[in-house]
Amino acid sequence: MIDSKLPAFAEMSEFASASTGGKVLFATDDFFATCENMIADSEPINIPEKYTEFGKWMDGWETRRKRIPGHDWCLLKLSTKCTIRGFLIDTAYFTGNYAPKYSIQAANLSPEDEAVIPVRVPRMGSACTDKDLAQVKKLRSEKWEEIVPITALRPGLEDTRMNYQKVVSDETWTHIRVNIYPDGGIARLRVFGEANPDIPPSDQLVDLASMLNGTSCIAFSNAHYGHPKNMIKPEKGVTMADGWETARRLDRPNVIYSREDGSLKVPGEEWAIFKLGFTGSAKQICLDTTHFKGNYPDTVRVQGAYLSNSEWNETDDIVWEDILPRSKLSANKEHWYETDSKVISHLRITMAPDGGISRIRVYGFAQFIMPLTHT
Repeated sequence: MIDSKLPAFAEMSEFASASTGGKVLFATDDFFATCENMIADSEPINIPEKYTEFGKWMDGWETRRKRIPGHDWCLLKLSTKCTIRGFLIDTAYFTGNYAPKYSIQAANLSPEDEAVIPVRVPRMGSACTDKDLAQVKKLRSEKWEEIVPITALRPGLEDTRMNYQKVVSDETWTHIRVNIYPDGGIARLRVFGEANPDIPPSDQLVDLASMLNGTSCIAFSNAHYGHPKNMIKPEKGVTMADGWETARRLDRPNVIYSREDGSLKVPGEEWAIFKLGFTGSAKQICLDTTHFKGNYPDTVRVQGAYLSNSEWNETDDIVWEDILPRSKLSANKEHWYETDSKVISHLRITMAPDGGISRIRVYGFAQFIMPLTHT
């Protein structure tokens, strides 16, 4: 369920989690729990009775108690080049062992820079070798731009676990360094912002709706169980929680009847609006209801519009044109459709009456219309 008290940036695309392509490249220590847990898509859990040979099992990244000089840190590759607008550092269930403080630095690395980092083999009970540390130090990550200064964290109790941090910068980044002071645990890390990809050639077929190509969800009617921004993630959906799912509409009739075309006679619908990273013309659409078996929508409609000022406002009188007319959906399946749209800058996805959609793909060609000028 979406919390109205969340900061605005928390509804932006997220670029560190495993399902979006985030990756741990290096960590100084993985003794109690490996750093990869920190970017897992699932919500952190607690199993009180579970222990490993190294100690209490924890669902996050947890380093050993520091008994040598220094502090622990890790390097993460973000799923794409992006402008970072904010972070969530979740310390869930880390109550007597959470990291007391943290900071975050950022950089733009080339493939050649990244090749310096040794291949990572995550393993509990381990720490980086002196050789690997010496290799990584060639990147001088301790000198990267500091985008979050040393900041106190709170214990992983339900009322204090969610630590949000806004970032005020328009710079773009590909990698971050997460520092914890001096040791301890973090359950989850989320990196919110806006993708800034390179413009593709006009003859290259791309997914215009992908978050990696800069598309973002800017408005929606209902996101009770899952946010519509999940639909534009690059990887296949993992569970129902990893898609857009609404509440059941309370205006659904007592008895439901069908129209002649097989669609249901229901009064309500739910919608989401996306701003594309590239304006372009759509040629093929995929709507994926994978994992939604008893709760997929009856129908879906996809519309597009070109807004010359690139901004959408709920009060604007926008003419939306059908890219995909109202179409029946079925359970747990990819649905493919051919289309041929005009150049669009925004998408509107409408489901009726309610339910869940895992992913949307809108394949097409990036095209750019020059704004009108007056002489």
